[in-house]
Amino acid sequence: MTHYKVPVGPLHVALEEPMYFKLDLEGETIRGLEISAGHVHRGVEYLVMKRNFYQNITLTERICSLCSNSHPTTFCMALEEIAGVDVPERGEYLRVIADEIKRVASNLFNVGIMAHIIGFTSLFMHVLETREIVQDIKETVYGNRMDLGANCIGGVKYDLNADTSAYLLRRLAEVEPAVEEIRRIYATNRSILTRTRGVGILPHGEALEYGLIGPVARGSGVAYDVRHNSPYAIYDRLDFAIQTQPDGDVWSRAMVRLDEVRMALKLIRQCMAQLPAGPICISGTPDIPPGEAIAKTEAPRGELIYYLRTNGTDMPERMKWRVPSYPNWDALEVMMRDNKISDVALIVNSIDPCISCTER
Repeated sequence: MTHYKVPVGPLHVALEEPMYFKLDLEGETIRGLEISAGHVHRGVEYLVMKRNFYQNITLTERICSLCSNSHPTTFCMALEEIAGVDVPERGEYLRVIADEIKRVASNLFNVGIMAHIIGFTSLFMHVLETREIVQDIKETVYGNRMDLGANCIGGVKYDLNADTSAYLLRRLAEVEPAVEEIRRIYATNRSILTRTRGVGILPHGEALEYGLIGPVARGSGVAYDVRHNSPYAIYDRLDFAIQTQPDGDVWSRAMVRLDEVRMALKLIRQCMAQLPAGPICISGTPDIPPGEAIAKTEAPRGELIYYLRTNGTDMPERMKWRVPSYPNWDALEVMMRDNKISDVALIVNSIDPCISCTER
């Protein structure tokens, strides 16, 4: 059978962001893969050392649109550890609410794009219509549809009053039945199952070997979630279960994301029920002494780690982050091997890649 190489990208109709793949094919079957990155590198890790801590809260939120709230949250956690700042209890609850709202929107976007790639246009529109309710929640509660601007050093910049709380609960009641219907379709529809079951398999052992995290790892049965294994904020006070699937294929990764949407909605309701009174952030501006810290959170795509070193000035001496997307790219070599070229877009989408996070 004929062996040949096919370039895919960096601009391709089925890939949402610029990444270049060189596929080694035998007929239409993928036998090898080379990945070339760096097409939209922005140098953000350099830029953060040229801005003060408060400017960097804004900058880090723009590293990634779908994980945007997780970046400033983790950055603020590292700063607070160095400064010895304790976030007020109400502020911790409000941070979790913001993070989980972003998780719902991010995961729905990914599974919606999967339906779009398959050609299931009505399902794609149904998922995005449901996500639009979440976008309305973000715009009403935070004033923005993507970058929430919720975080500050020592807490949050927004609060929930009686009206916004009632609005949030009312819109969640609209989202929940729609998510249940969407999950049922993904679990039973023949068009979805035919295109995604047994496609892009990542076995449990390889997921561990590549050090994968987030829904990609949990779709291969790796039961690791920062919120559960290393709780931060108030996650240890919430009833929370890790969502996993055993088969490691495209369908499993989509189902993990949908199950995490259901869990995120439950976590938001728990936070609303437990939300204590009190301040939402510390008063005044804290001094940031010389020091270093590591903070980590569970972003929608997985474990997000920040390393921060300060020198007593108002600017970081060094900041480095390990984003969830970064290790997932290498694992595509395993996922794509022995699959068909027509499955490339589906498999790439199943890792929910973020070029902005990767090429920072």
